[in-house]
Amino acid sequence: MVKISIFDYGAGNIFSLKSSLERNGAEEVSIINDLDFDSSVDELDGIVLPGVGNFDPAIISINKCRSGFAKFIEKNTPILGICLGMEMLFEKSEEGQLAGLDIIKGEVLSLPKKLVKIPHIGWNCLEITDKDSKLFEGVPNRSWVYFVHSYYTTPKNSDIITSKSNYGINIPASIEINNIYCTQFHPEKSSTTGEKMIKNFVKICKRSK
Repeated sequence: MVKISIFDYGAGNIFSLKSSLERNGAEEVSIINDLDFDSSVDELDGIVLPGVGNFDPAIISINKCRSGFAKFIEKNTPILGICLGMEMLFEKSEEGQLAGLDIIKGEVLSLPKKLVKIPHIGWNCLEITDKDSKLFEGVPNRSWVYFVHSYYTTPKNSDIITSKSNYGINIPASIEINNIYCTQFHPEKSSTTGEKMIKNFVKICKRSK
């Protein structure tokens, strides 16, 4: 049985993500707001950091259980960060005043207001740059996915970028590093292409058991 938890920052609107995980092979999906490393949480096969909310409130929420979250990183529990869930893993963000989790080196910048409409809401195609990406297994290059964001990540190590998309500028659309898988877009809103990625993440969780 694959057990995955979605960490709720308090913003809500994450039930479509829960439904997508359940449709694509996760037998048990819970929504939690605490990652204290106890016997029940220790049994998790994967954690999802959803893309709903604002940077500082999300950081405040996860900082309350930061030591527990760090233990999941250490034990290589697969983690899927979506949009904000991707951004909060970096050192800092122009969206907020608080420091990020500093798990991935780099920062989060605002999309260029002089070039593009903000927020970026809509479909863009992916240029998959890592053919060995576990998250993109079976996903064709130039697939279309759904974005809702005003910020983008700039990792110091460009080798962790697995796909890019162009919205006035080229932005990292996804990254993979060790047990961490992140997307700037929302796979749970990206039709059959996104469903395939969710299914791939569930498989990653299953293989890690």
